Parts: sequence; structure tokens; C-alpha cells
Amino acid sequence: MSQSAPTREVARRVFASEFNDAGFTFTESDDERAPVYLLLPTGESANRVFFVGTLTEKEDVGEESEYWRGRIVDPTGTFFVYAGQYQPEAASKLRDLEPPAYVAVVGKPRTYETDDGTVRVSVRPESITEVDADTRDRWVAETARRTIERVAAFDDGNEYARMAREEYDLDPQTYEAAALSALEDLDDGAGDELAGDAAAEGESADDEAAETGDSAGGAVDATDSAGAPEP
Repeated sequence: MSQSAPTREVARRVFASEFNDAGFTFTESDDERAPVYLLLPTGESANRVFFVGTLTEKEDVGEESEYWRGRIVDPTGTFFVYAGQYQPEAASKLRDLEPPAYVAVVGKPRTYETDDGTVRVSVRPESITEVDADTRDRWVAETARRTIERVAAFDDGNEYARMAREEYDLDPQTYEAAALSALEDLDDGAGDELAGDAAAEGESADDEAAETGDSAGGAVDATDSAGAPEP
């Protein structure tokens, strides 16, 4: 009897400001291998995310083996990615890239609770692709559109919006404002240069492929955007 291949989760487009405010994770079944979802404050579930930005810093934070941390900025904030032996292609890419560089990332959200109870969010990358400014601009425009749509539908009663209202004391309009500001930056030509702290972005050459792109296996769950996660 043949078995169907598991369906890959769609990678959600999200700006850094919203991603970093998300700290609640959940599963939709009791199966120990059930996908883990990050609840976005605009009322969407995300097992995988797709974002682009400027790689401004990278560092090997591993002790016994390579474990790379990358800092990637978009017009709204900062993503942190971590890649080690279980993400060899992404780790190799971080090793070879020279900041600043526009990059597109598809990966899994990971949360980590600090000793003081703060929940930090980072990404375990499945793929990292160097891209150009035009690709970044397209990602900004499309991600802004998707964000505004989620905010507009927030009060329509979908289950994830109801969960977000219960779990977060956050105003979804904040993320609409951030999306509109990102669009204004595009119109003004702001953030169009590769600079150490530029709030710039990039996207993979094949936009749709990036949203459902190939993933690399990994087993690192604990991540901390301030310090080194557990390898």
C-alpha cells in the first residue's frame, strides 16, 4: 500500500516587527510529530516563514562545531537566523556570504524562553539565497499587501485571529502601519543601499517557489535572538 508524501507547509510572508512580537506556539493534533505553528499577531499560523532583508552581521557562535548566527534586517526590524550541522546548506551559505548582502530566507520559526520568562523568536533556515534589490522590493510590496489583508480580516472571526486576541495584548493596526511605512520607504527610495544597518530587503528569484521551497532537515529547537541557542 503506497503512502502519500507529507504536504509541505506554506511559508508565510511576515515582517520582522510582527514576527518578533509572536511568541505563542501550538499544534493542531496530539501526534508527537504534528507540525508546530507560531501564532502571528495578525491572526495567521506559521509553520514556515519567508522573509528577505539585508544580512548585516554573521558570527560562528559554536563551541565544538560550526554554528552560525546571522542578523538580517528589513524595513521594520531584525530577524536572527541560526544554522549548524543539521542545516548544512544554510550554514555553508552564511559562512561564505560577506555582509552586507541582500538575502531571501525560508525557514522554521523557533522560540526560546529566557531565565526571566521573556520569549524570543528566531529562525532555523532551510534555505538562504543571495538576491538583488529589485527582488527585495517585490517582497516588501507583496508582504505589505498580505499583512494589510490579514489586519483587515482580523475581526471576521477566523480561528487564528480569535487565538491571537486571546494570547496577545497587541493591536493589529500596528502591523498595518508598519507595512504602510515600508511601502512609503519603497516609494521614497529609502533603504536602497547595502549598508551595515540599512533596513533593506531581498527575495528569491522564484517567488512562488520560495513560499513552498525545499526544506533541510534540522533538530535544533531552542533559539535565542540575544544569545547563542542550543546547538
